[in-house]
Amino acid sequence: MLPAAVVPGMTGPVRLEISAAGHAGHVFASREMAGGSAPAVVLIHGIGASHRYLRRLHRLLAGSMETYSIDLPGFGATPKPAYQLSIDDHARYILGALEQLGVAEIVLVGHSMGTQMALEAALQQPEQISNVVLMGPVVDPRHGTVAQMALALARDCLFYESPSSNAVVFTDYLRCGPSWYLKTLQVMMDYPMEQKIAGVSAPVLVVRGANDPIADADWSRRLAGLARRGRLLEVQGTGHVVQHNRALEVRDGILAFAGLGAAAGDPLPGSPA
Repeated sequence: MLPAAVVPGMTGPVRLEISAAGHAGHVFASREMAGGSAPAVVLIHGIGASHRYLRRLHRLLAGSMETYSIDLPGFGATPKPAYQLSIDDHARYILGALEQLGVAEIVLVGHSMGTQMALEAALQQPEQISNVVLMGPVVDPRHGTVAQMALALARDCLFYESPSSNAVVFTDYLRCGPSWYLKTLQVMMDYPMEQKIAGVSAPVLVVRGANDPIADADWSRRLAGLARRGRLLEVQGTGHVVQHNRALEVRDGILAFAGLGAAAGDPLPGSPA
């Protein structure tokens, strides 16, 4: 499907089936602000998930800027690749798909494992990525075993998530399937976030739900401090799936950070004093 199928003024995103870097995925595109200011915002999901838990944030952002959500190869309703993909592979898919769509300047927003892909894409094409937003970043190497991550995920789901966020996440896990999830899990666990973030030239905003046991406060502060131009936004009253449960606050934080909301340098909504 060609980008021309996206109609200005539409009420919802259009799904585009795009093959790039040797793999097939889906891009959900909204161009409600056709002719508006660059850059475009691109949303990347985490392990086992899809664009579905990004829908609320996508809809809110689409009122201010061109917005795209990507279902990476092997996730959502996309076909499973024949072999395990690296973070580098996923980043090349993201950049290749956006090149086909003619997106020249990008605010790249990743959630959970998607933060790793956002960082990698920013390292591959620094001239194209104007800002990077890391929501609920993983994996803190001090709590970097699968068992520790599973325990943190269980705590998050039981105590800090809404019924709707749990429903979306777990139905996507079922669609992903255990085989592809487990193939991807070790890739996520092995990615060196601390080393990678220091090489990113774009400004970086780290976003966490204040109750998130997966991306805890110390880890999130540390990542923001390691970035050349890093900031931290903590959103109260939610856990790991912050973009679903507090979509309005996250939208406002992204727009302010990208210079499309509050004036540059103004406090971000929800930021600690």
